Amino acid sequence: MIAWIIENWIEVFGVISGLLFLYFEIKENYLMWPLGLITSALYFVIFFKSKFYADMSLQIYYVAISLYGWYFWTRAGKTDKKEDVPISKLNLKQAIMYLVISTILFVLYANILVKYTDSPLPYWDSFTTALSIVATFMLTRKIIEQWLIWVVIDAVSLGLYIYKGLYPTAILFTVYTLLAIVGYLQWKKSYNKLIL
Repeated sequence: MIAWIIENWIEVFGVISGLLFLYFEIKENYLMWPLGLITSALYFVIFFKSKFYADMSLQIYYVAISLYGWYFWTRAGKTDKKEDVPISKLNLKQAIMYLVISTILFVLYANILVKYTDSPLPYWDSFTTALSIVATFMLTRKIIEQWLIWVVIDAVSLGLYIYKGLYPTAILFTVYTLLAIVGYLQWKKSYNKLIL
């Protein structure tokens, strides 16, 4: 067991930092963003080795969006510098816009992966990547429905990681799926307090 942990230390550390990220996300704590930077750097390496190229490229986006989210949650998104950025809900216009963006990203990623890589599951890899890009942006804006999108992403990703033998990451995504449900319920409770 110790030999396996030593051999797979990047993935183990990525799982730990990923769980801490999600804990702070549920708590609406800005410390999630620096943890997101660490997790993304580690998973860039993991996905490169596993040939999940869309997921690998997604880690570059996560680094950039973590910097943006960190800034937005601590500075720009606050109307009063003493208050947190409030949780919000999608309106119809936003929902349509995010659906269109997700579809375009899916088509772009799928075409690239099919034509130019040896990705074993290009369509599923593209599906989770496209949705992840949109859901993470929604997170920077504290839109509650991002949690529901993460339930889908995490459940599909779980199957992909089992397929590729990334068992610690599969465990992480099992926990992610369950915690995305918890996160949604927690944020919904916070949101309901705001509108009362």
